[in-house]
Amino acid sequence: MLDETLEDLKSNIEKAHDALRRELAKIRTGRANPDILDSIRVEYYGTPTPLKQMATISVPEPRMIVLKPFDRSTISSIEKAIIQGDLGLNPSNDGELIRIPMPPLTEERRRDLVKVAKKVGEECKVAIRKARHDAKDMIDSLEKDGEVGADDAERARKELEDLVKNASAKVDQIVADKEKDILVV
Repeated sequence: MLDETLEDLKSNIEKAHDALRRELAKIRTGRANPDILDSIRVEYYGTPTPLKQMATISVPEPRMIVLKPFDRSTISSIEKAIIQGDLGLNPSNDGELIRIPMPPLTEERRRDLVKVAKKVGEECKVAIRKARHDAKDMIDSLEKDGEVGADDAERARKELEDLVKNASAKVDQIVADKEKDILVV
């Protein structure tokens, strides 16, 4: 039972790290990154459709994203969705392709993005602490019910704390890497 509890904790920590990476990928750095368009939904026959399902997204040069819609009639609705997406992007189309130039980031905007990255990192740490709390409660209840001995429960608690400490350190490292990415001019 203790092993299952610790495995659940490891699984929850890994999910939190994956969610952190996904969220940080959406934060814009100085380079063009197609992941920033993940949150864009385009109205297509009355249904909000993810942009990835409506167009091929490519990055031909460091400061340009190019979209090639599968259906040319959707070009204006895709362009409109990108503008309304609040990403600070200004797309232009030539009737076949949509080009999105990535404007350079100002120093102030870079600092704001670093704050956003740190906030996302803190949310990840909160998720890890919640998983730790759940696992600790499970260990305590197993010990209370007499299913495991006090020594085994104590060993499991120590392992649990080590896992959480390492997971938090990894979160800090992931956020620091993203911070470096954002601050590089």
